[in-house]
Amino acid sequence: MASPDTRVAFVSGGRLPGWVERFRASHGELREEHDDAGLRLLAADGATALLLPPWPDGGRPGRGNDPVARLASLASQPRRLGLVLVRRGGYSVAVVSEGRVLAAKTGTRHVQSRTAAGGWSQQRFARRRANQADALVEAVAEHAARIFADHSVEYLAPGGDRTLAEQVLAEPVLKRYAALVRLPFLDVPDPRAAVLKKAAADVCAVRIMVTDPPA
Repeated sequence: MASPDTRVAFVSGGRLPGWVERFRASHGELREEHDDAGLRLLAADGATALLLPPWPDGGRPGRGNDPVARLASLASQPRRLGLVLVRRGGYSVAVVSEGRVLAAKTGTRHVQSRTAAGGWSQQRFARRRANQADALVEAVAEHAARIFADHSVEYLAPGGDRTLAEQVLAEPVLKRYAALVRLPFLDVPDPRAAVLKKAAADVCAVRIMVTDPPA
């Protein structure tokens, strides 16, 4: 998770070289450092940008004459991802590639909010809420299994409510996908069509964590 003085941007592979050049123009000459996570750019004025690939190279590294070009090439590869976005207010499951949705199911399914009431009433609401959450998890997992079955999904990309997403991916109906690499979690609001569209673009993009220079 980004610190308060760090902002996050998602940049497609095709736009990455241009983004780096604009960062250079704003902050001065850049020095490159490689770490386990990705490529770090250190600017003359003290600003930094950590460029994180959308997925591991998996034996298919990007091509290019420099690290930025190779990262851009890697992010432009047409890999297929199984996207699972779920919150109490709704869900989206999809197969995405190159920032586009290939197949999807989006819907709403209400899970009651927590109540401050005490005693028997609180217990009754808690049971109802748990039952609603269980029903949501099972329904989303079944939709995901159906959507994923027609595609060669290479990675899983969860998002929304972390607990619910983990429960969905742990459902027996998705057991065949349990060994797939999970990509970084996406922080999204209640999934709707517009949220799904943006998530599909973001999950296939280079995630950039920018820290401004010291004051």
